[in-house]
Amino acid sequence: MLRKLALFTVAVLVTIQSVAAYNVVVPAQERKCFFEHLEKGDNLHISFQVGEGGNLDIDFWITDPNQVFVEDATKAPAATYNYEAKMSGKHEYCFSNAFSTVTEKTVGFNSLVLKPYKEDTTRKADPLENEIRELAAAIQEVRNEQEYTLARERTHRNTAESTNSRVVWWSLFQSGILFVICVFQITYLKRFFEVKRVV
Repeated sequence: MLRKLALFTVAVLVTIQSVAAYNVVVPAQERKCFFEHLEKGDNLHISFQVGEGGNLDIDFWITDPNQVFVEDATKAPAATYNYEAKMSGKHEYCFSNAFSTVTEKTVGFNSLVLKPYKEDTTRKADPLENEIRELAAAIQEVRNEQEYTLARERTHRNTAESTNSRVVWWSLFQSGILFVICVFQITYLKRFFEVKRVV
């Protein structure tokens, strides 16, 4: 049992270099950029979702060390990208809110770097190791889905709270209008039925 646990821990540490989950606010007409140092063959997995602001959309791109666009999206509310590095160096990914003039956007995103597995040919492959590696990848996918679901829940909650607030204010406005109309009608009817005496 201890051997299995040790193998699992080693497999996870060897397979996954870094995992990061962030929430970032991108002001209007600005962009926020991040970078990863990748070796050739590394796999960069990025998933994001706009949680708050405007139409819940943002521009996104990934560039290689030569500043060449390798992935991009325009006005996307959410997306997932898997990119295998063709060269070693600093790969940059950016969220841009340049098209928005007033509204800032809140973006939640995950960044995951997977190192390619290099099999040791000097020893026999252990089937347990392969199973552990597959399990680690499946666990990471589940984590990504959970974070995506949390971001969606936050978006829906904000929408529901905004709608509720508007309904409350609209109800108060209608009540105020109804009160004013009632006062006006009572005053007008009182005046209509007043008896005017001529002395």
